[in-house]
Amino acid sequence: MAEPLDSAQQACWRAYIESSWALQTRLEDELRAQTGLSMADYHVLVVLSEAPGHRLRMGELAGFMVFSPSRVTYQITSMVKRGLVRKQSCPADGRGQEAVLTAEGLAALVAAAPLHLATVRDSFIDDLEDAELAVLARVFTRLGARLRPATS
Repeated sequence: MAEPLDSAQQACWRAYIESSWALQTRLEDELRAQTGLSMADYHVLVVLSEAPGHRLRMGELAGFMVFSPSRVTYQITSMVKRGLVRKQSCPADGRGQEAVLTAEGLAALVAAAPLHLATVRDSFIDDLEDAELAVLARVFTRLGARLRPATS
């Protein structure tokens, strides 16, 4: 059995989990209200916009999203129905499927980005000092690397 948290560890954990849930909820609510996109939609659009040729194999996209293969398939299917992305066979081998950003998806991202940025700044970035941002970046970069599934 794991050792109980001491009071400082408990306070840290509770502050993190409660504020991260509140932040995630605010980001989701604001993005959806202003653009009709979910955070998952937005993240897919960002990842595909940064990918070579605006396309990624579904497995690679799942890795970036930290989604299971079935969850990324569900997400992409929803976005295909709305014209934000399309699925097509991989040109290199024809076996796998790729998610490809459409012109409509790119336009949705371009329209949503400034609105989302304003919420990120107001709800997170602008309340932190540079030294705090640096510490958070180090901590979450290290944790993220450890928590992400290993890629083969």
